[in-house]
Amino acid sequence: MAYILNLETATTNCSVSLGKDGQQIALREQNSPNYSHSEQLHIFIREALEEASLSLGDLDAIAVSKGPGSYTGLRIGVSAAKGLCFSLDLPLIAVPTLESMAHQPLSKEVDIIIPALDARRMEVYAAVFNKEFQELRETRAEIVDENSFGDYKEMGQVCIVGSGAAKCQELLQHPNFCFDTAVVPSAREMCALSFLKYDRKDFEDVAYFEPYYLKDFILQGKKT
Repeated sequence: MAYILNLETATTNCSVSLGKDGQQIALREQNSPNYSHSEQLHIFIREALEEASLSLGDLDAIAVSKGPGSYTGLRIGVSAAKGLCFSLDLPLIAVPTLESMAHQPLSKEVDIIIPALDARRMEVYAAVFNKEFQELRETRAEIVDENSFGDYKEMGQVCIVGSGAAKCQELLQHPNFCFDTAVVPSAREMCALSFLKYDRKDFEDVAYFEPYYLKDFILQGKKT
């Protein structure tokens, strides 16, 4: 049996979950640009542990969303995760932010999922997954135009999800494209993904691990 604490701070959503053998047993999150993750994260950690009737000493690993995302947000999450790993002598697990977004439930069945985070101007951070959540294309920073993701629309229904979907929706008019701008990275989907890595002993070097910045990411409103 493994208890894993999952931290997601890559964007505006400050999110903490606890997983037991890959199943979520507690969740605390708030998606708002009007506060600092540095003020909320440790409160959410404490509340999630209390909800599950656990203490820090019961944990078997710490997982953190590795990016891409907000530079400051990622630093806060990774610093908290590394601090807990050092103090509790626990392994560190890194979950790619876009991969966890791809696992969020959608309103209809699709063939291709493209999680996309808003970056500067017409740029997004995006990766491509099939409906079995296999990565078809690695994470890239790219400028959106009318030809973006064109190869994938021939493979069936394509859903672009996340804050970057709005930019894509302006330009991609093919009927095989659909969009969900409401999806934000959450620690909910991290539970299953972090447990798979824990089971494989796929751990990071706590001393040297750094977030996957790709490049600076700009959030609208107050920075996290």
